[in-house]
Amino acid sequence: MNRKRRGTLLLCLSGVLLCAALILTGYNLLSERNADRSASRTAKQLEAILPERGTDASVSASSQSPATTLQTVQIDGKHYIGLLTIPALNLSLPVNSTWSYPLLRKAPCCYQGSVQTGDLIIAGHNYKRHFGNLKLLSSGDEVCFTDADGYVYRYTVSSVETLAGKDIQGMTAGDWDLTLFTCTIGGARRVVVRCSLAS
Repeated sequence: MNRKRRGTLLLCLSGVLLCAALILTGYNLLSERNADRSASRTAKQLEAILPERGTDASVSASSQSPATTLQTVQIDGKHYIGLLTIPALNLSLPVNSTWSYPLLRKAPCCYQGSVQTGDLIIAGHNYKRHFGNLKLLSSGDEVCFTDADGYVYRYTVSSVETLAGKDIQGMTAGDWDLTLFTCTIGGARRVVVRCSLAS
């Protein structure tokens, strides 16, 4: 193959790779925008529904009696355990009752545990308007979770950690009242926020 043909081939290949990168970037931006719209719409619906359930959202978690079963609210065929609010990041997000990749692309998901048993772990996608900015939280920041019965659980951020992407044991370890986590871009690492129930 002469130099001219090789140069033309490399130029064409570069063009194809550039087009593929642009398409992938566009797809990711569209997915993020759709997820933001979907989560915002669901969060507003939850905010409207929860007070109508006859609960006092100002009750402190310490005075609540734990439920024996995990309560959910159904919206558009999906079940949510409540609403997560992070004032420092200006976030208010619904939390799906179960974890799956398709659900994670719409809103954060309950990975395991519950607020009632004091071991809730919530996974979220690293979209900017989901958990993409968890790394910006600081010790002492407030995190609130309103469950499906309308009770508000107030937490304080204790630490922000970075773990290996496959370190499931490290992510679920410890005696934390609430853990939030997301993957970094590319999925090589996890950002993990540990929270303690405010007294």
